[in-house]
Amino acid sequence: MDNHPDHISKLVLAGNPNAGKTTIFNALTGLRMQVGNFAGTTVSRKSGECQMGDRRLELIDLPGMYSLEATSLEEKVAGEVLMGTNPKFPKPEVVIAVMDATNLERNLYLFSQITECDLPCVIALTMIDRAHQEGLDIDIPTLERSLGCRVIPVHVEKKQGVEELKEAVGEIFTWGLAEYPRPHKPSEDVKCGVGCSGCPFHGRFTWSEQIVSQAIKTRHAAPGRLTDSLDEVLTHPVIGLGVFLGIMMLVFWGIFSVATVPMDLIELGFEHLGDFVEAHVPTGDLQSLLRHGIIGGVGGVVVFLPQICLLFFMLALLDDSGYLARAAFVMDRVMRRVGLPGTAFVPMLSGHACAIPAIMASRVISNPRDRLVTILVLPLTSCSARIPVYVLMVTLLFPSQPLYAALALVGAYSLGIFSALFAAWALKKTILPGESESLLLEMPLYKVPNLRNSLFHTYEKAVIFLKQAGTVILLISIALWVLSTYPKADLPADISPAVAEQLQLENSFSGRIGKAMEPVIRPLGYDWQIGIGILSSFAAREAIISGLSIVYGIGESGAEDSQLLIDNLRNATRDDGTPVFTVATCLSLLVFYVLAMQCLPTQAVTKAETGSWKWAGFQLLYMSVLAYVAALVVYQGLRLAGIS
Repeated sequence: MDNHPDHISKLVLAGNPNAGKTTIFNALTGLRMQVGNFAGTTVSRKSGECQMGDRRLELIDLPGMYSLEATSLEEKVAGEVLMGTNPKFPKPEVVIAVMDATNLERNLYLFSQITECDLPCVIALTMIDRAHQEGLDIDIPTLERSLGCRVIPVHVEKKQGVEELKEAVGEIFTWGLAEYPRPHKPSEDVKCGVGCSGCPFHGRFTWSEQIVSQAIKTRHAAPGRLTDSLDEVLTHPVIGLGVFLGIMMLVFWGIFSVATVPMDLIELGFEHLGDFVEAHVPTGDLQSLLRHGIIGGVGGVVVFLPQICLLFFMLALLDDSGYLARAAFVMDRVMRRVGLPGTAFVPMLSGHACAIPAIMASRVISNPRDRLVTILVLPLTSCSARIPVYVLMVTLLFPSQPLYAALALVGAYSLGIFSALFAAWALKKTILPGESESLLLEMPLYKVPNLRNSLFHTYEKAVIFLKQAGTVILLISIALWVLSTYPKADLPADISPAVAEQLQLENSFSGRIGKAMEPVIRPLGYDWQIGIGILSSFAAREAIISGLSIVYGIGESGAEDSQLLIDNLRNATRDDGTPVFTVATCLSLLVFYVLAMQCLPTQAVTKAETGSWKWAGFQLLYMSVLAYVAALVVYQGLRLAGIS
């Protein structure tokens, strides 16, 4: 092995879920991390460089696992990396095994398998303070002698043990990878304590019990633990569900109130950038492409980044505190009735910020069928991009009735949630039959969440979102700009810019497509102008606002004046003089936007996560049919009832 200082050696962090791997990883690497997937899989791969002495090391944070005998794709990938059987990933040189001091016996089961990978090991022992509070005294020297490797107690928040961990890893390279002693393996003749011969696990568990009995002394039984008391309330089938709903209301209230300021600043920044382009690039197609196609398109997505970051930050805090596992347990009772596991509730919550990171968050679901069903129904939850459309329609419906307006918004969100649950149930009864996998979940101890870890997690998700959504949105925005700009219309010189925009759009490819769509969408109460708005929504749902601003004669900039836009839409009439945006049309359009798949970047992520355009195409098809039929029923039903 190359021990030259310029050689970048590979280390891996391995351990059980909730053992503290992320905290160790962040402490060793800081912000110098990269996020991607292991080659040929959808399993997340987080790596970062760290400096230990004069040596640069690449640290890979493996997915949490309980055993190398894989029960999920994540465990399978992690096991292949450790054993060196993954052809696309070289075998690491050193393992940092992260163990929870309060659950040492269970953690040692995995370590007993790691010892057979023939790799130098260092153990990072976390939660040592919690073990002490529970009356457990851990004899570190005895533990080191029993395991045959260094054991470093680590408490990152108190800055304890991190430097010692680096020194222990550096000692391996100083000694020499080939010569450094390997940890002790469990002896072949270890017998099960209760004599259950033939059990494939008894030897490892008995070995773990023996190690713990030698290294841990119990001073006293742990006093009535706060965890047990809280769990009586938070996992109660009725009270626990009420607490969960209350917490989620607070989370979303925080998202939609706190995120307003940074969203306004981002929007203002993109406006200034557009003004700069307009001032320094000559008038023409290049200026229009830069301002409306690229800056406008990308800005329309990036503006929702604060809401997405806040959602993931709050979910990370809840996860780190230990509550999210309880919420999954409580929701499992509800979710299983529609054919989904309790773990699906996390991505479904995330979908209310943006479907793209929510689909990526579905990786927490181990069963492939359950995960596929979750991905297919996630876009039915109302993401942030739908909010401008909801607000516009609700304002047209109830201009001076805030109570009814609020109820309409709640109804839109509720329709999205119930539609997602119904679609999941229907998929499980038809093309994706089968029972949801039973929820096997570790209940971690409650603790004060680590702010640094939560910020790292949020940063990681934000980077993924920008990479996944930003690139696709850019291409789609350019394509839609081309459709709305060409062919050029022969316009009179004496018309206003707003009217010129309107006529150009009407005669463009987008306008022609909108007119071709009109016979199909007329039964829903829409004309060709609304058809153009729907077409523009494929870049981003909220793009209908600027599309309607142009086709109804107030120009692109009119979208920024909400009252002017609302007045224009309220006064818009058809050729026969009847109003366009009636109660029936507005409700039909509201329902259509709740249910329709109009976000092509989401389609691209669905393809990436499922590995096939087949499922992305199916998602687009079934949601489009569902939206069309629901909007048709609403519009025609209201007309039959005399409400037009």
